[in-house]
Amino acid sequence: MDVGLTVGDSIERMERTIEGYDFAELSIAEGTETDEIDADRLEAVLDDAGAELCVHLPFKQVVVTPVTEINDAIRTYQTRLLEWAGSAGATKAVLHGTARNPHNTDLRPVFADQLEALGAAGADAGVELVVENVGHQKRGLQLTVLGDIARETETSVCFDVGHAYMEDGDDGVDRFLSRYGDLVSHLHVHDARSRGDTHIPIGAGEIDYDVVTKHLAGFDGTVALEVFTDDAALLRDTARRATAALEPR
Repeated sequence: MDVGLTVGDSIERMERTIEGYDFAELSIAEGTETDEIDADRLEAVLDDAGAELCVHLPFKQVVVTPVTEINDAIRTYQTRLLEWAGSAGATKAVLHGTARNPHNTDLRPVFADQLEALGAAGADAGVELVVENVGHQKRGLQLTVLGDIARETETSVCFDVGHAYMEDGDDGVDRFLSRYGDLVSHLHVHDARSRGDTHIPIGAGEIDYDVVTKHLAGFDGTVALEVFTDDAALLRDTARRATAALEPR
């Protein structure tokens, strides 16, 4: 199991916080041209820390719309970013599981087609595409829908524990992992409260991480701490708690 940090789109934040972690997850902001990313500095920061790279594809960009031409453009756009990620040495790329209207059941097979195509593009670039659950958001596919499509398309999952909790509480975390836990290769870990607080240190919120332990003890994938702070002590404590929850039993 490798433990890393999400760092947003900031190489500066990566440089401040990544020491002692196995990887950094760098977000590509929507509209960013890849030649605007300082590849030399990125490589130097990762090399100095002995860390690997994962990327998060633009989170505002939906995967599917009702318009074929737009869907074609989305695939072209994301493929270009996946190719850049591969050239930068990224091992995984996170994609939000979103649709223009996630309740439109006619879009679900089209979403599956888009996901399959992007997974193939990632594989061609040497990057594992992992689709993330964001069903608590306006454009996010519901947990079970996302899990079914991921299984159908043989796509790995980035399971965001806090997002699942915000969508359907500890029961939602339990149900998803009981049905789709074998698809999870990447985790986003943080804590959350039902009143709306999220991306806070583990232990500061309401999530029962024993539910995660029940299904993912002995997890051998990648675990990204998605806690919105640069406080090193808080990040280390969340890393310790996440590691303890995922240790073999």
